[in-house]
Amino acid sequence: MEEMILKTEIQVAQLDELTDTDRQLIDMAIEATSRSYAPYSHFCVGAAIILKNGKTFMGCNQENAAFPAGICAERSAIFAAGAQYPDQPVMTLAITARNTKGELIDEPASPCGTCRQVIIETETRFKQPVRILLYGKKHTYVINGIKQLMPLSFTEF
Repeated sequence: MEEMILKTEIQVAQLDELTDTDRQLIDMAIEATSRSYAPYSHFCVGAAIILKNGKTFMGCNQENAAFPAGICAERSAIFAAGAQYPDQPVMTLAITARNTKGELIDEPASPCGTCRQVIIETETRFKQPVRILLYGKKHTYVINGIKQLMPLSFTEF
């Protein structure tokens, strides 16, 4: 049996090390957390994306008593952008969250499996990686493409 070792590369940055555009996207993601509807988990997630044409979109999680009927912040933003600009690739996605006390989280939160799969599909569709910013008060993870978080992914043949 052969062993395969997978390597993930993630940069850890402070806010002042990021570009103005990155900081603006993080600020939008933070703002989006206030628009979240999370009466069950009380975990408010916000996302913001920038498309190749420079247009930006925010998304936030929307929960429902029938749990599969809700949507995560990442998918909310990606789908809103896709509905309005279907031919524009997502360049960068910023994600953050507030804990059950309503405070911004200290450590970055990572996308769920379903959102990771949607990001993979977005990368596959536009044949380019999506840069991902995972913000926490202590630091931001900068990830160049979802395959860094999900290297063995389901894609079209």
